[in-house]
Amino acid sequence: MRYLALLSAVLVLSACASAVPAPDPNQAWVELRSHAGTLLMADRLDDQRLTDGRYFQVPAGAHELQARFQFEVNGGGGLDGAYEPRQVTCEIRVCYDNFVAGQRYRLEARPMQMKAQAWLYDGQRNVLARGKILRCGTF
Repeated sequence: MRYLALLSAVLVLSACASAVPAPDPNQAWVELRSHAGTLLMADRLDDQRLTDGRYFQVPAGAHELQARFQFEVNGGGGLDGAYEPRQVTCEIRVCYDNFVAGQRYRLEARPMQMKAQAWLYDGQRNVLARGKILRCGTF
């Protein structure tokens, strides 16, 4: 379990090492935001795997975004009394029909016990879509 957390941390740090490209004005830009101690990464755009999980960049129109959200929950305290935290990963899908080229959007996620919540916001912080949690677990 700690190996997974260490691997996640290394991936995050390596992603931070390279610069995020400048947004293409002919596409919509979706940044990802989560709370400290959690990790939200872009996974798929319209069922195509992405090479950089730090953002989505989409043409105008309707799109399906999929992201992975990782966070820790306190352990349940087994027979030996250990309270090891567990790493939970949730797969989130957000569908939105009206992305506008040149606009900035934000996908935010937060943990909710063993599940998660996610929302897509526009630049004025209006909620445009709610994320659907596809599955959550310790996988």
